[in-house]
Amino acid sequence: MADPIREAIRDRALAFGFDAVGFAEARLDAEARAGLGEFIARGYHGDMGWLAGTAARRGDPQALWPEARSVVVLGVNYAPEDDPLALAESSNCGVVSVYARGRDYHDTLKRRLKALAQWIEQRWPGALKLFVDTAPVMEKPLAEQAGLGWQGKHTNLVSRQFGSWLFLGEIYLSLGLEPDAAETDHCGSCSRCLDVCPTKAFPAPHRLDARRCISYLTIEHKGMIPAELRPLIGNRIYGCDDCLAVCPWNKFARAANEPDFLPRAELTTPRLAELAALDDAAFRKLFAGSAVKRTGRNRFLRNVLIAIGNAPPGNPELVAAALRCLDDASPLVRAAAVWALARLTPAECAAERSTRLAKEEDAVVRAEWEQAPLDTADGLGDQPIDDGGESVARAAPPASACSKTASWRCALVPRARISRACDTSLTQPK
Repeated sequence: MADPIREAIRDRALAFGFDAVGFAEARLDAEARAGLGEFIARGYHGDMGWLAGTAARRGDPQALWPEARSVVVLGVNYAPEDDPLALAESSNCGVVSVYARGRDYHDTLKRRLKALAQWIEQRWPGALKLFVDTAPVMEKPLAEQAGLGWQGKHTNLVSRQFGSWLFLGEIYLSLGLEPDAAETDHCGSCSRCLDVCPTKAFPAPHRLDARRCISYLTIEHKGMIPAELRPLIGNRIYGCDDCLAVCPWNKFARAANEPDFLPRAELTTPRLAELAALDDAAFRKLFAGSAVKRTGRNRFLRNVLIAIGNAPPGNPELVAAALRCLDDASPLVRAAAVWALARLTPAECAAERSTRLAKEEDAVVRAEWEQAPLDTADGLGDQPIDDGGESVARAAPPASACSKTASWRCALVPRARISRACDTSLTQPK
């Protein structure tokens, strides 16, 4: 017989606008803890030192909060209406990850979590805590234990109902509730998410090296992006959706209807030259209420200039943008501008080199100038890129495997082949 308290909470959560609700014990299995330990030991977390610093609490919900007995895991659908990779080959526009095109999901989820937590506390008084990606919580393993989905080979949560498009939040309860059955893995032999990654950030299935992940590099990483990875980033200026978008389970996803998650017009096809002209005040105004604001203006312009450098050479509008950014107050922006200019027009870069190098005091910017071409014969236009063993011609951004063919929601897997590519149980749960 179903736990009446648990089912009442589930019904209320759905009424408050959550799309998926599950219950788990306030503990993580040994495999999840070991995976976290290996991730940190291998240095895959890059410069996200906070992951290593909170590993003990992250790997044990009761270490985070000793009173916790149950976890309510909640998901909200944010699936896009259109192909999220449609702009992957645009030379004038940047690509912002789907999750950041609308309002900041943290605010939306926290508002709903607070309403649900208040409703629970009024009926079953007791301690509780709520989290939305802001505390040391291993959300995806907990979501798997609660039956919301499973961690795919790209390490993100995959749902049989919502594909790869779920925001997650949790309420820790001191109240003991019966857990739901954990979801099992339904990836089968499919490797589309691994194969599509432009930077080869997956050393093995279910293993992510964040140091090569475009989402990490464009959001979390504070310094210059490693030179060998810059050309592979293409025109992605905030995050990356490639591994999410090609998942065949997106066949069952439906477009989100939450107004907060609908894309803002200015983030749907943002022009690179205009973004490169943003000062701090304009950046804050443009991205008010958006998740993009968390990366800050200087890192964001670094990303924009990397995208500019990946555009076809000679675009006058983009050349002007790169030249203008050579005088930026931020060394990070100046360094990225040097790289972009060298890629767009080696001749103009060579003309600027000696004068600017003599005046430049920042070591990172100087290093970029020192690697820039001395004259047009030293241009970077035909140099191969070392991306881990394969030579990639300097050209337009890497094209996604799913950008020009059949329905993206089906992730290019014809209906008759889905069962062979992934799993024989591609049916929605009752």
